[in-house]
Amino acid sequence: QVQLVESGGGSVQPGGSLRLSCLLSGGVFELYAMAWARQAPGKRRESVAGITAGGYSQYADSVKGRFTISRDNAKNMVDLQLNNLKPEDTGVYYCTAFYNNMEYWGQGTQVTVSS
Repeated sequence: QVQLVESGGGSVQPGGSLRLSCLLSGGVFELYAMAWARQAPGKRRESVAGITAGGYSQYADSVKGRFTISRDNAKNMVDLQLNNLKPEDTGVYYCTAFYNNMEYWGQGTQVTVSS
């Protein structure tokens, strides 16, 4: 059974940075496309960034140039570097894994950007 565990959330001031990490267990990590999504209070969940098994990355327009997704197949981990954070980046960030029509989600980690 694939499990995803996120870490690294927290509270920062606008302009600050955070690094989120997600550890996948129970599966062959290098086969999975990985992604991060977020859900702000009162809003629908939205995709933030994704990276294919081959390492190709894509970003939502709202985070381009500020967020960077990366993967380490040796550690079974995907990271999301969040720079120049804005209050509208506040929300619960979820790690997701996709392979062979299967989709898995982590429990989420809270990111709060406030002065």
